[in-house]
Amino acid sequence: LTIVTETSYNPGPFILLGIPGLEQFHVWIGIPFCIIYIIAVMGNCILLYLIAVERSLHEPMFFFLSMLAMTDFMLSTTTMPKTLSIFWLGAREITFPGCLTQTFFFHFSTALDSAILMAMAFDRYVAICSPLRYTTVLTPKTIIKIVVDIAFRSFCIILPMVFLLTRLPFCRTRIIPHTYCEHIGVARLACADISINIWFGFCVPVMTATSDVILIAVSYTLILSCQKALGPCGSHVCVILMFYTPAFFSILVHRFGHNISRTFHIMFANLYIVIPPALNPIVYGVKTKQIRDKVIHLFSTKGTE
Repeated sequence: LTIVTETSYNPGPFILLGIPGLEQFHVWIGIPFCIIYIIAVMGNCILLYLIAVERSLHEPMFFFLSMLAMTDFMLSTTTMPKTLSIFWLGAREITFPGCLTQTFFFHFSTALDSAILMAMAFDRYVAICSPLRYTTVLTPKTIIKIVVDIAFRSFCIILPMVFLLTRLPFCRTRIIPHTYCEHIGVARLACADISINIWFGFCVPVMTATSDVILIAVSYTLILSCQKALGPCGSHVCVILMFYTPAFFSILVHRFGHNISRTFHIMFANLYIVIPPALNPIVYGVKTKQIRDKVIHLFSTKGTE
């Protein structure tokens, strides 16, 4: 009993293998991932800078967009630096506290991303269907309340995952065939019953994402009934599709995709954490006139200096 307790609360370091079967290509695989990660960091930082300094962008929609940019930055930075260190430096070890920290922030970021997209859909609904009430409905106080609520919801959903991992004894292998720590991947290494982990890790994300998608769908159904077109919401619709399509695929693969190769699943999981954060600022920059004009002005000003 003493041994199990010690291994449960003080397990040694875990080993992240990267992408099993493609070890000889790790150096080359890391190059496109690094490029996409740099694009994600730069794109989201430029977006945050513009929203912060341009008074014309101090509107509820752009405040939610800045939250999305910060969350995307957190999502990709939680995992990608460690992934690149595995690919290029062979730094495969990660401590148990480090693994738990990475697990929490990875899942927290994805849950918060979903909640922000839901809040943005509500913002678009009010702006299009009740434009005269927009400033009275989405007051600074209301926006702060929405932000606190969605952040607290995401925290409460994800924190139990960490506690479910800390209660497990890890007395067998500590080798994780992945590039980063996530809940089910770590739980499968335990020498104990992980039924609670499996069902919590499947049901809670599915129910949360499904409820968010339903509310987003209701918002856009009402928007369509108001103006019969989604033109002004095109950028938001693109971002929603880029986030939820791979998210649901990843959740379902974890639970039911036993016939899908591990190599494909890990490669897809890595693309999922860098491509949406890299594309979101580009989509909003191209399809949102206010941001597009500010970006052009920013770089044209720098070019003439």
